[in-house]
Amino acid sequence: MTGVLDRPLAAVQRRVLGTLTASQVLGGIGVATGVTVSSLAASALSGSDVVGGMAQTSVVVGAALLSLPAARLAERRGRRPALIMGYGLAAVGAAVAATAIALGTWPLLLAALVLVGGGSTANLAARYAATDLAAPDRRARSLSLVVWATTVGAVAGPNLAEPAQRLAGAVGLAERSGPFLLSVLGFGAAAAWVWFGLRPDPLVLARSGLEPEPGPSCPAHGGAVRLRWPGRLANLHPMGWLALGGIVLCHTAMVGLMTMTPVHMDHGGASLTLVGVVISLHIAGMYAASPVFGWMADRWGRVPVLATAAALVVAAAGVAGTAASHDAPQLAVGLVLLGFGWSAGMVSGSALLTESVPLADRPALQGVSDLAMNLGGALGGITAGVVVTVWSYRVLGLVVGFVALPFLVLCLLRSLRR
Repeated sequence: MTGVLDRPLAAVQRRVLGTLTASQVLGGIGVATGVTVSSLAASALSGSDVVGGMAQTSVVVGAALLSLPAARLAERRGRRPALIMGYGLAAVGAAVAATAIALGTWPLLLAALVLVGGGSTANLAARYAATDLAAPDRRARSLSLVVWATTVGAVAGPNLAEPAQRLAGAVGLAERSGPFLLSVLGFGAAAAWVWFGLRPDPLVLARSGLEPEPGPSCPAHGGAVRLRWPGRLANLHPMGWLALGGIVLCHTAMVGLMTMTPVHMDHGGASLTLVGVVISLHIAGMYAASPVFGWMADRWGRVPVLATAAALVVAAAGVAGTAASHDAPQLAVGLVLLGFGWSAGMVSGSALLTESVPLADRPALQGVSDLAMNLGGALGGITAGVVVTVWSYRVLGLVVGFVALPFLVLCLLRSLRR
């Protein structure tokens, strides 16, 4: 590290961002390719749509379960080992998933998908690694660049699934194992890229005393007492709680509304192609606009952009919730607004959480935020299914809007007081 300390910090940060951006693309391909066929593979192996629905839930549960171990590893040894662990476990999981398909056993497939969730864990953790060496007035933009890179993987992955299936069949393997084998390559390449490219480790370097001075929005902290993560959570600054609440709210609302939109459209007789277009526009809204929200958060402040996120979620709930099942254009507008709300909340909330805690506590509390976010997403998906089954998609829109509204008011009040 001696030679590294002589380099301009900005040059080191550029290299870190380049490495993280590339790993995010590779990891995103790994996640999206495998997840695209996971539900279909589980349904085909088990003969049950219920088991098919458990496939993506297994990935979410895995991402949640691995969040804290990854955070602890980052705290002890740096970002690089934590990211490699996430991608490495995901590669193992994808390989086991391909084996499960070849053997025709769906319980093994579901267990493997829990490990595949490590790819999501690593992709989420990468956004925080982008902030370790960032100047305070560029934290949100650095974070948003890594989030934006997920767009490539999220779009490319599903389109690579079918060619991977055909290639697997051509060489005598089970066709549905092909996408998972491609996921193994994506996760393996991401782990290798981080291993060789994330040098120096940004968190280790930041702890060496090179971290930029906190910005004006960062509360003052004295010497940090090393507590277990529940103790650190109990001592979290109010602005950190606001950030955590915004991240969980936007993700939970996004998963709930997005999950049930294809079901709502199916009731109106929409084709699978049309459903795919609407969901693709939603995903584009989630990731493609993140640099804009990063710039806004650095320029206008984190809390105003959190308020914008809540307003977008409320608007999305109103637009999508009032759309008829056959009104694809209105549903598309609602889902794009929902994607924007998720992006604004993720970028501004993650930046605010990062600067609301001392450096020593950041990895632990960032891991807690990812754990809470994934658990919120799982709860949002389950709750949305119950609401639509018992009542309707319109009621789901009302629920999402009314849940987000108090947070919007809170952010507006905070903005006026600052």
